[in-house]
Amino acid sequence: MNKKIGSGKQLARKLTFLSRKAGEDTTRHVQENVIDRFAHIRQVRLLILEWSLLVLAIVFLSLTQAYWYSESYATDTYKEGGTYIEGTLGEIDTLNPLFSDSGSEKTLSRLMFLGLSMPDYSGHSGLGLAKSITTDNSGKVWTVKLRDGLKWSDGEELTNGDVLFTADLIKNPLLNSSYSSNLSGVKVEENENKEIIFTLSTANAYFESALDFPILPKHILDGVAPELILEHNFSSKPVGSGAFSYNATQTIGNMGEKAIYLTANKNYYEGRPLIDSFVVHAFTKSSDIVAALNNGTITASGALSGDETTQVNSANLSEKQSALNYGVFAFLNTEQLSDKAFRQALRQGINMEKVRSVLNGEHALDFPITNTQMDLENAPELPILDTNTAKKTIKNYLDNDSELKKTGLNIVTVRSGYLPEVSEKLAEEIRSLGVQVTVTAYDSNQDFLFNVLTQRAYDILVYEIGLGADPDLFAYFHSTEANGNGHNLSSYRNSIVSDLVLSARSTMNETLRARKYENFLKYFVDDVPAIGIYQTNLNYFVNKNVRSFSSENKLVTPLERFIDVKRWGIEPTSKNRTP
Repeated sequence: MNKKIGSGKQLARKLTFLSRKAGEDTTRHVQENVIDRFAHIRQVRLLILEWSLLVLAIVFLSLTQAYWYSESYATDTYKEGGTYIEGTLGEIDTLNPLFSDSGSEKTLSRLMFLGLSMPDYSGHSGLGLAKSITTDNSGKVWTVKLRDGLKWSDGEELTNGDVLFTADLIKNPLLNSSYSSNLSGVKVEENENKEIIFTLSTANAYFESALDFPILPKHILDGVAPELILEHNFSSKPVGSGAFSYNATQTIGNMGEKAIYLTANKNYYEGRPLIDSFVVHAFTKSSDIVAALNNGTITASGALSGDETTQVNSANLSEKQSALNYGVFAFLNTEQLSDKAFRQALRQGINMEKVRSVLNGEHALDFPITNTQMDLENAPELPILDTNTAKKTIKNYLDNDSELKKTGLNIVTVRSGYLPEVSEKLAEEIRSLGVQVTVTAYDSNQDFLFNVLTQRAYDILVYEIGLGADPDLFAYFHSTEANGNGHNLSSYRNSIVSDLVLSARSTMNETLRARKYENFLKYFVDDVPAIGIYQTNLNYFVNKNVRSFSSENKLVTPLERFIDVKRWGIEPTSKNRTP
């Protein structure tokens, strides 16, 4: 027992000794290696400063690199949500796309409805509801297959039956739709492979473009008499297949102004759009659109043209100018101005640079074919400006035509965009050649259509025409269209030209078709049925903080701005990309 106690005391003393020794050693080590060395700091202070700065620089560069690394994999984008308000011009009388007439109605039609085909990003005819559109070698039989899983905005399945139903409606003369000409003389049926077959009476290389008519829901309108379709409840509360679906209508004041509220269509075949709701605010006066843009009550508008665009002055807006496949021409009435030499002299003596001097960003357009429709490298040369020669020819002509010398030429146009200003400039040029000229500008309405266009009551018409996705010139230059109900605004009759434009339309070989159009252009230059002035632009004003259509898109009509509406955005955000 005593031995154990003695051993414990010896162990305790030994541990105490070792602990005391370790403490003394530590104190001595700190004294020698730390405290005693403080006196040397002054001698090495420059070295310490250099090392400290180096460490700070390394830390700074590391943080900067980390920031740059995160930024390089971050991108500005937009998230779901928000309301896009677009100002349009023209009253809204119906939401039925088969009867859309005003700019506002056509905008709503494109947002809520789709056709089998539609122009694509390149400005050529592409696919809409159709998965494929093909033709046989003859160009007379066209086969359409619908995309899989198509649905209406109410969730019902969109089928071949809807296409056949709509085609029958359009072809019915009791409906009187603006799309009736698309399927004139065309047989439409479904084959045993569940494909839709369109059989034409004559070949048409451009028939795919004619399939861009809105498809209507059979499950809602089946059984409704064609002549009563317009009055049906569908025309005020439609069900469609486009990116957005109808929600509500608001009437503003008593002057025809309305706002149509649309919501993102979750059944849209490309997927739900980013924007939650799209509002089409239909104005009746362009001045109200300017005011709404300047005070920020609308997000965007593409309804302004000419001098109206200069009145937009908000710093929160940006402007996109996109060329359309629309052209402004001076159509020479060849029945009134039947002498080709006189028309040639007019073209030779007009300084087109002066005529175009009033334009703001629009491109010159010499031919009724655009560069997106066809390569124009082999287009014929235009006559060189020669006012002296032109004056001599015109003087000789007027000396033999006392009536024209007395009354002069009547230039007619409409009050739209730059058309009045261009007409005045054109008149100045013609007056300088020794010809009296009067200019009359009309409102673009039914009176103008029936009393001026239909009657061809003009010597020269300065007017805008749609050229389409394809260079189909039949409507404007074929002899059968040279009447009051046709689109041949020059009353131009040339049997060779008629054969060329008809043959080009029915030629399936693109190279051969291009050669036919090149031959047509030679006659266009020589016969002077019209003088090209400029290609129309879409002037689109939009809030700088939102994302709208891509400037890279080639637009055929103003409606093609909605091709990529699914990706438009109101709510900006940032997200990291996968390295």
